[in-house]
Amino acid sequence: MPVNRIVTSVLNKTKRRDPWFLDDYTINPYMGCSFNCLYCYIRGSKYGIHMEQKLVVKENAVDVLEKQLTNKAKKNQFGIVVLASATEPYLQLEGELKITRQFLELLAHYRFPVHVITKSDLVLRDLDLLKKIDANAILPKDLEHHLTNRAFITFSFSTLDEKISRIFEPGATSPGRRLETLKAVIDQGIHAGVSLMPLLPHLTDSQEAIDGYYRTFHQMRVHYLFPASLTLFGSGASDSMSLVFGAIEKHFPELLTSYRKLYASGFRVDKNYQEELSKRFELARVRFPVPQSILHN
Repeated sequence: MPVNRIVTSVLNKTKRRDPWFLDDYTINPYMGCSFNCLYCYIRGSKYGIHMEQKLVVKENAVDVLEKQLTNKAKKNQFGIVVLASATEPYLQLEGELKITRQFLELLAHYRFPVHVITKSDLVLRDLDLLKKIDANAILPKDLEHHLTNRAFITFSFSTLDEKISRIFEPGATSPGRRLETLKAVIDQGIHAGVSLMPLLPHLTDSQEAIDGYYRTFHQMRVHYLFPASLTLFGSGASDSMSLVFGAIEKHFPELLTSYRKLYASGFRVDKNYQEELSKRFELARVRFPVPQSILHN
């Protein structure tokens, strides 16, 4: 069962806007994540191996967010709000609690643009609010000539293989259902794209696989695609590196030595691998063009 917690702040101002996700602010309705992806960067001793067992609901988050948005709007400090940066905004319990929906209602009322990052089909419930935000939100001044839309949905994929997904993303919505949801969102006229990350070395990163991703998303007419490799952190039992290495050892033992070599120097893959992966992305992009940015010139 999740626990409730009182918070004093929900809207976080970022130090620097990410060139892909365009985050001026971030908000997270929950702490922890029941999707329990093994590679998640927020993993560690704080949440344990089974993150779904340590979910925290920010019980006063809606009231706190309203106060913060009121203050920002009065000062004309509009910016793109990313929902969410450190959890899935559409966890299973969101269907009942509707905190994310209440967040979107406030963002629509105070006219803040929003970027939803999700692996869930529950986002379909809130397309009415996202359309309202897209029509009425106020863009930050420096992006007014580089964006046509004001609401964006990015769907995260590390694979389209259902079996691999069940191993590394055990609580997440299946890739097939995510694809169906992405198509439905695009058909509804929402600006939507794909975060193709993290690709799993030697499992979901071959040229054939990457071509398949780009072909699929090109045919779906996604508006943008962000590809990236896998980063792994920590050596504790509940850290992402330990959990991913454990899954590799259990399900793909022939790859364990290669993984250890790839991450021998730290949390990033080695330079040679990264260069090779970048070449694969470029080849796929030539064959199946998909924009690499939400922004337009």
